[in-house]
Amino acid sequence: MESERSSGVHRTLAILSALGSKEATERGGLGVVEIAKRVGREKSQVSRALKALDRAGFVERDRDNLGYRLGWQVFALAAGAGRPRLLTEARPVLRRLVSVLKERVHLTVRTADGALTVLSESPMRAVQTAGWVGRVTPLTTTSSGRALLFDHTDDDVRELFAGVPFADGGPRAPRDVGDLLDRLRRAREAGYALAVDEFEAGLVAAAAPVRDFQGRVMAAVNVSAPKYRMAAELDAAARVVATAAQQISRAMAGR
Repeated sequence: MESERSSGVHRTLAILSALGSKEATERGGLGVVEIAKRVGREKSQVSRALKALDRAGFVERDRDNLGYRLGWQVFALAAGAGRPRLLTEARPVLRRLVSVLKERVHLTVRTADGALTVLSESPMRAVQTAGWVGRVTPLTTTSSGRALLFDHTDDDVRELFAGVPFADGGPRAPRDVGDLLDRLRRAREAGYALAVDEFEAGLVAAAAPVRDFQGRVMAAVNVSAPKYRMAAELDAAARVVATAAQQISRAMAGR
């Protein structure tokens, strides 16, 4: 009996893994025969397992091509586990980043109001930028806000900031949504976002996106510091930040 249960668990995990593969995602799902071939099981066994998973919401069947794909319940569980895992995976990476840059670094996520700082690590320095854990900053005038917008289309950005005033911020803050889009395009090309005198005068920052197991932006890593101390090395710091963000992304993807 124990052996049968173990075999059933392994079969179920193999099916979910097959449906979560890149090829299955790109194709929009897999048929029963293809799944059975991939997991090395009989078609009848796989069919019964898929029906049980379908009833529980872990897979769903396309009515047109009759193929199976991952269901809403898998993504609901992933979303629930994502935040604590993100903090766990990010903390040691941020500490290493601090040891390299010798400046305060942050992890932010997007909320309805802007960029929320959920984690911050700091070196022992006399002059530092203020701590931001638990505080929300604008998406428009921060490097982290820009990194969180990497996956947004131009139309998405225009809709998001329709009617939003661009008067606040430092002397080099974006003037309007068109200005913001230009800066966002440059940031995407570079792989990281820079902000100089945008949030406030005398402050510079660099940020890069963290992606989840589906490749979607889920957070941003950024470093901020007084302009006199880091402006000359901002691009180099940004590349280090981008590497740190990639490390967290790989961890979140299970690699």
